[in-house]
Amino acid sequence: MSQSSGGTGGPAPRRRPRRRGRRLKSVDETSAGGLVVDVTRGRAAVIGRLDRRGRLLWSLPKGHIEPGETPERTAVREVREETGIHSRVMRRLGSIDYWFAAEDRRVHKTVHHFLLEALGGDLSDEDVEVTEVAWVPLGELDERLAYADERRLVRRAAELLAEFGVDLDGAESA
Repeated sequence: MSQSSGGTGGPAPRRRPRRRGRRLKSVDETSAGGLVVDVTRGRAAVIGRLDRRGRLLWSLPKGHIEPGETPERTAVREVREETGIHSRVMRRLGSIDYWFAAEDRRVHKTVHHFLLEALGGDLSDEDVEVTEVAWVPLGELDERLAYADERRLVRRAAELLAEFGVDLDGAESA
């Protein structure tokens, strides 16, 4: 009778064969955008994009930082390009970072988010990357936004808006 070195006496567990082939190159990308609010009406402009399955996912506008551009300037530009709304930065909200695969690379993306005040313009979905845009009451953003990290930033924005005398029901306090 053979002796085993512990275990159940059955065959040794099999290891999954290592994939041989090309490793995906990792790249870093940085973007900026944010939550643009119409403080007098208590609403925010959000964008909808179709995912790979054809589902419409609502999110905050954002995009790549161009060479020589600050994250704040990028946020204002991306909000205008993706929603048609002109805005100004009120405060920094925070950053989100995540990984995803795209074509032949793994992307580590960092997105800097800001709280922006809508100054004018007309809501528009002319940007080719955007399927729809909408004004959403601030109190409904938590249910509408597709991504938990963005919902967390909206909760942070609610705290900051309270400092400016704006509540999530949209009434500007006197």
